[in-house]
Amino acid sequence: MAKTKIEFVTDIIQQQISNKSLIAGSRLPSVRQFAKQMNCSVSTIVEVYARLVAEGVLESRVGAGYYVLGHRPSFEFVEQEFSYQREIDPLWISRQALEANNDALKPGCGWLPENWMPEQTIRKALKLAAKSETSLLINYAVPHGHLQLRQLIARKKEVYDLNVHPNQILISDSATQSIDLIFRLLLQAGDVILIDDPCYFNFQALIKTHHLKAVTIPFTQNGPDVEKFEQALSLKPKIYLTNTGIHNPTGAILSLQTAYQIAKLAEKANLTIIEDEIFADFEYTPAPRYASLAGFEHVIQIGSYTKTLSAAVRCGYIISNLKLIDALIDLRISTNFSNSNLNAEIIYQSLMDTSFPKHIDWLKKQLLKHTKDTLIKLTKLGIEPWIIPKAGIFIWCKLPEGIHASKLSQLCLKQNIILAPGNAFSQSEGAECYMRFNVAQCIDKKIFDVLAEAIFELQKENLAQN
Repeated sequence: MAKTKIEFVTDIIQQQISNKSLIAGSRLPSVRQFAKQMNCSVSTIVEVYARLVAEGVLESRVGAGYYVLGHRPSFEFVEQEFSYQREIDPLWISRQALEANNDALKPGCGWLPENWMPEQTIRKALKLAAKSETSLLINYAVPHGHLQLRQLIARKKEVYDLNVHPNQILISDSATQSIDLIFRLLLQAGDVILIDDPCYFNFQALIKTHHLKAVTIPFTQNGPDVEKFEQALSLKPKIYLTNTGIHNPTGAILSLQTAYQIAKLAEKANLTIIEDEIFADFEYTPAPRYASLAGFEHVIQIGSYTKTLSAAVRCGYIISNLKLIDALIDLRISTNFSNSNLNAEIIYQSLMDTSFPKHIDWLKKQLLKHTKDTLIKLTKLGIEPWIIPKAGIFIWCKLPEGIHASKLSQLCLKQNIILAPGNAFSQSEGAECYMRFNVAQCIDKKIFDVLAEAIFELQKENLAQN
């Protein structure tokens, strides 16, 4: 992109300081003089000087002009080396994917490629948000959060036969913050919580942070194992945390029969279900929701827009009964005071844009296509799907006999490919034999070439040991 006049003039001053044409204490020309020298407007030079003052390059002396400051310490960027021994840490995948350089391939990450996201929709929403009334740009949000966004969320719940009042919705900054707030409100250190096995690794990280006791329920192709769930109720758990809609990492979809049985058991045991429906937009046919079966006395729904709109514009929501939402508002005010009203406005404008439904349709078609392509390529390597997902971005796969996910991840990471080993999602026996693949991030041929080489190397190593 061509540089603006402001950037051009700024670079000239920076170069003069670097080559010692301007030294510490040197006085710069007046705004008008320098504008004439640079053949630009006075306002351009005012902006340049102001930016350099803010950066600590210049200082403004009242009545005397602008002067070059002394030497500023420079901090050399040192690229952090990946730790190859962190596969069992639930945060390992996130840390590696977030810290990776732009050349890294990320079939193990949990988000869509940058060029799959609706950039123009977000840019348009930013412009509309910038023209909003002053209070939205400057003031705190109302306690429940952005009203129009809450009204839109309430309308979207009608497809699940849910009649939700906007005051039953609390806008948060993310799904992760939503869970953190709920844990703070409802749980104490040492409380028992039920989670799926396998489950989203950040659930485990949050549980560890809050010093809770996690009891895992095997997740089947139709949802949690009902018999094991019922047995676990004897431990007096307070909460069951799960994905509804499309399960992470397995890609399985909850069946109506299983959902009904779990909802009845939870109600009888006075157990609260937190259903995270963050992948709802990827569904072709809406899967059962626990809230539709048990209501919001025993169910809390959470979600966000990071997967389909933007991870940079953080915004999520919590839906529950009025009493719980009121308590969560008090807690949020005491810990974070308010959510980002501006982020909520950007999300609202994006969701209201006529291009968004088309974007979602395009995403679902792309995911279906790349799921088929990825399955074919993985099968050729002896990597078999646990199930063939009907929708979503993940495939949960069993590795070839004798191949451990952690070792495979280590080898591939050395080739700048970040995988998602099964033991990040589960501590159960056999999790080492599984891997989660993001089909949207599996387009590059290099991924499968490196996988093939790594599997061959590990198989050769196994033969040598035997």
